Amino acid sequence: MPYSHHSHSGQFCGHAKNTLLEVVQDAIAKGFHTFALTEHIPRPIEDFYPEEADSHTAESLAKLFDDYLVEAELAREAYASQIKLLIGFESEWIRPSTHQIIQGIMERYTFDFFMGSIHHCHTIPIDFDRATYEKARDAAGGTDEQLFEDYFDEQYEMLQALKPPVVGHFDLIRLLSDHRDADFKGMDGVWKRMQRNLEYIASYDGALELNSAGLRKGLAEPYPCSPVCLAFLRMGGRFVMSDDSHGIDQVATNYPRLLQYIQKVGISEIFYVDKEAAPNDSRFSAGFSSITVDNLLQLPFWTTAR
Repeated sequence: MPYSHHSHSGQFCGHAKNTLLEVVQDAIAKGFHTFALTEHIPRPIEDFYPEEADSHTAESLAKLFDDYLVEAELAREAYASQIKLLIGFESEWIRPSTHQIIQGIMERYTFDFFMGSIHHCHTIPIDFDRATYEKARDAAGGTDEQLFEDYFDEQYEMLQALKPPVVGHFDLIRLLSDHRDADFKGMDGVWKRMQRNLEYIASYDGALELNSAGLRKGLAEPYPCSPVCLAFLRMGGRFVMSDDSHGIDQVATNYPRLLQYIQKVGISEIFYVDKEAAPNDSRFSAGFSSITVDNLLQLPFWTTAR
């Protein structure tokens, strides 16, 4: 009975599949203990994803997020005896107005937690396709190293402004780069920025997600790569598990490989957001609990996991 802190459904995300209820039902069928619903926040029209441009206005995208929260609460009630559903969102960090959007959402609603992610640098998507990645790289000066530095600087701005309880796909920037399976060797400026960001996350007891989607997308390791995990471990940092699923065909995908990675890196304890734990952040209605990796290994989930 493992845990995932990051998911999307085609009902509320244009680049995902299946309804939210179908995703929840699949998570139950696969034996999840805790499964988080974290649809994307609404964005102004200049920051729409390509698949949203023909189907939404800024107003309809905002309403879609409101509808998501209603559906999520209904699902939590309906399946309370079968699974622990967490209700949150996945942030963006694109331009100054993004912070205002997030503040507005958190003033209107109470969440269990949220996933603090960035998918843009210089306001350009960096994980959509190679062409847009190259545009972002050109905007940074033309090299992967320059773009990596800018990405981690923008991530630091997000961390300082939001203090997300869970930080999503910390090193997503490497996905479409020429250094996708590298460990940032020789990039001293990048390492300095990553170290700074990790120290800041550890300072407020934030957690890094171990995101198996990196494996699904062809990376040799999940997000974050092992040197990042080892650095965060030395700081006493906490880790949670995520599949970052975008439909039922991705729920729990590569979780056995994620478990092997956890063991390889030397992580001995996995944390998870828990509504029964006292919050350590007054903004949220849930805290964190943990399970040792030794006990995690004994769960029956692994006999059927993909």
